[in-house]
Amino acid sequence: MLTRLVSNLRFKSDLPLRLTLWNGFEHDLGPSPVVTVRLAKPGSLRYFFPPSLDNLAEGYIQGHFDVLGRAQDIVATASKLAHTALPMRGKFGRFFQAQYHNRKTDANAIEHHYDVSNAFYQLWLDPAMVYSCAYFPTQSETLEQAQMAKLDHVLTKIMLKPGERLLDIGCGWGALAMRAAQKFGAQVVGVTLSKSQFELASERVAQAGLAGQVEIRLQDYRDLDETDATFDRITSIGMFEHVGLKHLQAYFSKINSLLKEGGLVLNHGITSTDPGSGVAPLGAGRFIHKYVFPHGELPHIGLVLKDMQSAGLEGLDVECLRRHYALTLGLWADNYEAESDAIRNMVGETTYRIWRIYLAGCAQAFAQNWVSIYQVLACKAGASEQLNPTPWSRAYLYT
Repeated sequence: MLTRLVSNLRFKSDLPLRLTLWNGFEHDLGPSPVVTVRLAKPGSLRYFFPPSLDNLAEGYIQGHFDVLGRAQDIVATASKLAHTALPMRGKFGRFFQAQYHNRKTDANAIEHHYDVSNAFYQLWLDPAMVYSCAYFPTQSETLEQAQMAKLDHVLTKIMLKPGERLLDIGCGWGALAMRAAQKFGAQVVGVTLSKSQFELASERVAQAGLAGQVEIRLQDYRDLDETDATFDRITSIGMFEHVGLKHLQAYFSKINSLLKEGGLVLNHGITSTDPGSGVAPLGAGRFIHKYVFPHGELPHIGLVLKDMQSAGLEGLDVECLRRHYALTLGLWADNYEAESDAIRNMVGETTYRIWRIYLAGCAQAFAQNWVSIYQVLACKAGASEQLNPTPWSRAYLYT
């Protein structure tokens, strides 16, 4: 089995990979290896047949082998290895994987992902704890600068003014809500399904002296009452990935019902680059569904715009931030590596390995255009000029 694996891989592609066996023998699959896989026993080889990303991740996470090297090098090498044996489409490539959604499954999925612990995220996010794609106007910003630039970019796009009411759906740890109040003078309601996020966000709002301007709620956005809670502006940052493809139109319809005429909404979310909204290829999608984002689904940007229009919203501006997220995730992965010992002590070896592969894997996925991310600015659809408050030029975004 080992001879067949090594000879096949050497024939197909030079990989910067060294296999170290249980008996001490080493096999290099290419010149100058930067990644070393230490196989604990012969049975560990089964995770290489086929070498799909979910099989390889499973073997590593469950401790059947160890991997040495920089996380991003590990994932890049694993992706190249998977690509030697698997198609980009077909059994291990792109495919549509419908997920079942209801309020309970959605809440459980949020808890699974976000309630690892606040301290866990604080170890590798920026000080404001912005857990979404940053914005690098010059590509030279630090992570902290780029995340603040993202918040300002979003709030400038929606033309937020002092005294206006802003709803932030999926408010995380409150960074955007606080920025909207502090810099733009808005009145903000932020909602989240994560208890950990709710508790820390509420604490941060109080510490900043913003309790009179910012209200954080532990609430499902579907429970917001449109009869007495219409908003001038609505943002949803990194949340609609949890909605489900079959529920996108209902999601945008709810947003429409909460938005005032003449208001603006901005949806910032990860999308599939597959026209059929298929999952990431080479087994990456199956790994994410199993270990990190249960019930998550990524629509193609075409489906996003279609369902927005069907829900009565007109798309005004569409901006792709795929390169920005690849850079963001790379910085997160580097921060994560730098805190390896602290993270292992906090969450244990298995969770440490899951997130190590996840962050570096997502950086690879965005860099390879397997997935993308878009900001879509919208208003209520209709013929009236009063519905669209934006200028006729996009220049306002950069002044």
